[in-house]
Amino acid sequence: MFQLEVQAIHTGASAQNKEEAIRQVAAALTAAGNVAEGYVNGMLAREQQTTTFLGNGIAIPHGTTDTRDLVLKTGVQVFQFPQGVAWGDGQTAYVAIGIAAKSDEHLALLRQLTHVLSDDSIAEQLKTASAEDLRALLMGEKQAAEFKFDTSLIAVDVAASDLMTLQALNAGRLQAAGAVDAGFVASVVSNAPLSLGQGIWLSDSAIGNLNSAVAVSRAATPFDHAGENVALLVTVAASDDRPLEVLGYLSSLLHANKAERLLKADAAGILALLTSEVDEQADMLTAEYTIRNEHGLHARPGTALVSVIKQFNSDITVTNLDGSGKPANGRSLMKVVALGVKKGHRLRFTASGEDAQQALNAIEEAINSGLGEGVA
Repeated sequence: MFQLEVQAIHTGASAQNKEEAIRQVAAALTAAGNVAEGYVNGMLAREQQTTTFLGNGIAIPHGTTDTRDLVLKTGVQVFQFPQGVAWGDGQTAYVAIGIAAKSDEHLALLRQLTHVLSDDSIAEQLKTASAEDLRALLMGEKQAAEFKFDTSLIAVDVAASDLMTLQALNAGRLQAAGAVDAGFVASVVSNAPLSLGQGIWLSDSAIGNLNSAVAVSRAATPFDHAGENVALLVTVAASDDRPLEVLGYLSSLLHANKAERLLKADAAGILALLTSEVDEQADMLTAEYTIRNEHGLHARPGTALVSVIKQFNSDITVTNLDGSGKPANGRSLMKVVALGVKKGHRLRFTASGEDAQQALNAIEEAINSGLGEGVA
């Protein structure tokens, strides 16, 4: 994991415009021995090619491949602009992370930083944090334990003919994820779940909750329990209020008599239904494409993909089927890069709107053409 030194963080900076901010960052990289004179020209050129604004007030100015020979050693310099700097397209950057990379070492760093910065609450803190706190935030040292709910905690087509099987499976997965202890498992298995109707059941425990998480198991064939239909069990571990959002989406589906959607979707689809607004209209289309870029979706191809998506009016989400399975807003570069997409990963695009099919066609063409990079 990349280690960020406090000496590389500059708080309370100010700049009249983006170019001035980039020049400050470049000067710091030069002074730190990361780059030679002239690297700033590559940083400015990169900004002309495509914006380095990620979202949530974060920009990552860096050079072009033509100036890579000016990089002496890989490193970063972080500048905090409490008053903000206009970064184009109505976006304001409060933190600029200048990157110098000799080859592709920065890709792991970029994934690490974007994973941390994808938390909106942390991005807000970055504006005024001290250098020590800023470092801790960027390194993830001050993050609350991650809310755990991804496709690894969702089981479909479970060979079960009783609730005990589903209860034990969910509790076991939560324990393996470090979200609950043995007391939780014993409590859940020994207490009957609550029927929510439409084949959906809910279980939890007042004891043994170590971290907030959700597990879901769906029977391959629905069965009866005490005269009620059983198709799917949701088990919740709650150490704070973060599971409430998932329960809110579940409640909305039940209220609209749409729980059947949970019984037909695959694991990624269930995750999307319980973590985001998924269009229910007939014009919702999905498509899956494989990323062939050698280094996956880092900033440059990620920007190209987001740029294509922004050309259309449809709502589009992106899900890394070989990652967490969580859907991300296709219009947010930060969210897309934070998916951690590597070469060979399969992405599911869900589009809803009047130009949904055109959008998916354009996305397919862009991916096949390499998203601005050569692909085999």
